Amino acid sequence: MTIIRPKIQLLDEAHKKQIFIEAKSILETLGVYIENQEAIELLNSNGINHKDSRYFIPSDLVDKCLGDVPSEIVLYDREGEESLSLKGDNSYFNPGSAAMHIIDEITRQRRRANSQDFIRFSKIVEQLKYIEAQSTALICQDIPLEAQDWHRLFICLTNCFKPIITGTFRKESFVIMRKLLLACRLSEDELARKPLAIFDAAPSPPLKWTDLTTQAIIDGAKSMIPIEFVSMPLGGANAPITLIGSITQYCAENLAGTVISQLTKKAAPIIWGGSPSMMDMKYGTTPMSAIESMMVNIGGVEMGKFLKLPTHAYMSVSDSMVPDTQAGFEAGMGILLGALAGINVISGPGMLEFEATQSIEKLLIDNEIVGMVKRFISGIEDYGSPFASEILKDYEKKEQLLSHPTTKKLFKKELFLPSSIINRMSYNLWKNSGAKSIGKRALDEASKLINKAPIKPIEKNLLNELDKIASTNLK
Repeated sequence: MTIIRPKIQLLDEAHKKQIFIEAKSILETLGVYIENQEAIELLNSNGINHKDSRYFIPSDLVDKCLGDVPSEIVLYDREGEESLSLKGDNSYFNPGSAAMHIIDEITRQRRRANSQDFIRFSKIVEQLKYIEAQSTALICQDIPLEAQDWHRLFICLTNCFKPIITGTFRKESFVIMRKLLLACRLSEDELARKPLAIFDAAPSPPLKWTDLTTQAIIDGAKSMIPIEFVSMPLGGANAPITLIGSITQYCAENLAGTVISQLTKKAAPIIWGGSPSMMDMKYGTTPMSAIESMMVNIGGVEMGKFLKLPTHAYMSVSDSMVPDTQAGFEAGMGILLGALAGINVISGPGMLEFEATQSIEKLLIDNEIVGMVKRFISGIEDYGSPFASEILKDYEKKEQLLSHPTTKKLFKKELFLPSSIINRMSYNLWKNSGAKSIGKRALDEASKLINKAPIKPIEKNLLNELDKIASTNLK
């Protein structure tokens, strides 16, 4: 029995209530900008007051909509097997979405990504034990702009069985992406009962849901496909410089998205989340891994948990340009804090440069960090007392405990056993093994993983169906 599940908390209950009340007041008095015509008609039909495109959402409507939202979302893999349960403090990790660049494994230089990079990336993600979901992680320069959204999903489905975090940059993409997902299920009803993908929808700060992102909410709700809100307040620029102010704005933007989803279809699944940052006052950049950005993320997630909703955050990215020491400590902090906060969907392993670049080297190192963190949050096990005295009696006889029954029985459960990426050798053994850095060991491991057989090979008929959809739409 685990004694406690290690956790972290930044807000007390009184401040959560205050933030919630103020966020609802912001929507009711300041309002939220809505650009999407279908959403405008929906809000108008529900009698919501507005001034031009600014809609003033009543507090009681927010409460009603929150009451209709599912508190748990179960995700299934490509083959329809149950995979992830987004509830409570369960934490699952995925690479972040839509990076434009990749760190070339040979030249070690940043360059634009192509479809072969993404195929390789997806095949490696499938082999990683602690990265439980995949994502449409790279924008491929060799694919036509109008096909980018659905083609990334196509690569995911054909090269990895895990659930997918994705999204649209064009409204027209959703229809094709839905067809690809339906090919993996027997019917529309089964796709709704066994969701395979989450679609991101990001409001534009402050307090604006654009035509594109609002359409994503509406399309997802109609098909009962989970929609993941990604609120992006930039403290000091388009959000208050105070952390609590940015958290309140984050909350208001997510509440507005909740109303749109529930007015579209009652009980439509949503995930409360974000990717906030605080303006770097020296360089004018948006550091995702600044400690304050992480604090706003955790505070925002605590508000989602306060409302009993599944949660999301970008919490394992690095602002470094290359997979170096900075990338390691920033990702490590984010992964640990995100898991301690019990965030359900944590995005960012592999990501660098303010979410603009992916690195396979960092992805594999982050996978090891996630494994260590999962061991940490599993806590300390109570196997019954006495805890040590009986075991220590055996030491008196043999002057070692390696052969003790508890050591042999429990060492694999008690200890996280890393891959060869993590060096625990003596200096001489490390030197004689080539004196490789962690980056080189990670790239060596990547070369092995890419040549491994798929864990769940795609069924031939499904592959043919996906190919048919892709060839029809890629002109």
